[in-house]
Amino acid sequence: MEGSSGEIDARVKQIVRDGLSVYRVDGDALKALAPDIIVTQDHCEVCAVSLADVEAATCTWTGHAVDIVSLKPDSMADTYTDISRVARALSAAEAGETLVSDMQRRIAGVGERTARRGKPRVAFIEWVEPLMAGGNWMPELIAAAGGHNLFGEAGKHADWMQWSELVSADPDVIIVAPCGYGLERCLEELPLLQAKPGWASLKAVREARVYFADGNAYFNRPGPRLADSAEMLAEMLWDGKQEGIGWVRR
Repeated sequence: MEGSSGEIDARVKQIVRDGLSVYRVDGDALKALAPDIIVTQDHCEVCAVSLADVEAATCTWTGHAVDIVSLKPDSMADTYTDISRVARALSAAEAGETLVSDMQRRIAGVGERTARRGKPRVAFIEWVEPLMAGGNWMPELIAAAGGHNLFGEAGKHADWMQWSELVSADPDVIIVAPCGYGLERCLEELPLLQAKPGWASLKAVREARVYFADGNAYFNRPGPRLADSAEMLAEMLWDGKQEGIGWVRR
């Protein structure tokens, strides 16, 4: 969608209030593809095509059996389970288990490297206007990277927060990675934040520890790249780099 984060939020909420779906599935095109397996999600109807949309598009199909695998991960454990489910559906169970083991090894490695360090207080922002903190798997990844997550609860959907809460918490580090935004689009949110009362006086701002990241590619999607996300978080918190793959300091 085009527009500011506030405008996008308002349009999406209006669509939901009207009882409509944010997305439309081209049922004819989908049927023409004749898939054996369809992977969809039942985690968030705002983020992507929902299970209900896919079921509605395929409910009249006859003569061709299709296996719908719907993902609903709320935590890292759920993410690992869903990866294994997809792998089994694709008759690649062993490859799925190998991938999960590799992710767990990499994330554990990040935790081992940061375990003896201090724990900077981190605010992870998943939407700017209105303000939302990252939930679900993000608190787990921040903890693995050696940070202390200030907002959002592991295993639960992110909730809206007040700007005054962020100012009062005065985090050591702020990471901005709006849901569905690539890095370039994410950086367009900086003026919105700079215009907020008290932004310039925040510790993270004064000490140049505000990071903008590609949420769409790394942080908002519960898949194999979450191992990359944990490593990126550790870079932001500890390596002192100005920028890395998928993130920049501002």
